[in-house]
Amino acid sequence: MFQFLKRDPVKKLRKAYDAKLEQAMHAQRNGDIRGYAMLTSEAESLWQQIEQLEKNNVN
Repeated sequence: MFQFLKRDPVKKLRKAYDAKLEQAMHAQRNGDIRGYAMLTSEAESLWQQIEQLEKNNVN
């Protein structure tokens, strides 16, 4: 009944994913390759969570 009041977890994860990618970009530009790799890895795990949630919502 009040479905519109529930927060969308995918939206929150996408925002976090975009923020991680931006942080990774800045780390790469500053020459911090290890930091870039770490942030990119974290972004990849967020993306997997997003895909899993979207897959579960479709079915």
